[in-house]
Amino acid sequence: MPVFTLAHTADGNLHPITVVDPSLPRLPDAAWEAAGEIFALALRLGGTLTGEHGVGVLTRQWVADEPGPAAHTLQRRLKEAFDPRGILNPGKCLQDRTAVRPVAGPTGCAHPPR
Repeated sequence: MPVFTLAHTADGNLHPITVVDPSLPRLPDAAWEAAGEIFALALRLGGTLTGEHGVGVLTRQWVADEPGPAAHTLQRRLKEAFDPRGILNPGKCLQDRTAVRPVAGPTGCAHPPR
């Protein structure tokens, strides 16, 4: 699985890019495995999975591992409190890694937009 990495000079912000054939109907398992290894390494080294661009569709299923279950639950509760109708960034959410891998676009959230 080819992975290229771009970075910001001197700040440690890395952008790994997993290269896949865009004509495929879904991301291959090798891409998911590579992403999981990259994200786990970033966390083991004390890094973060978020950056100046926020949390991407691919990254969001791993990002819950970073703050831990209690903080992740708090984040979801805050989202519900400030956006009870689910109108802010609809269809996007942080997912547990046990969630189904998205094929394309947003997938099931614990609290889907109403």
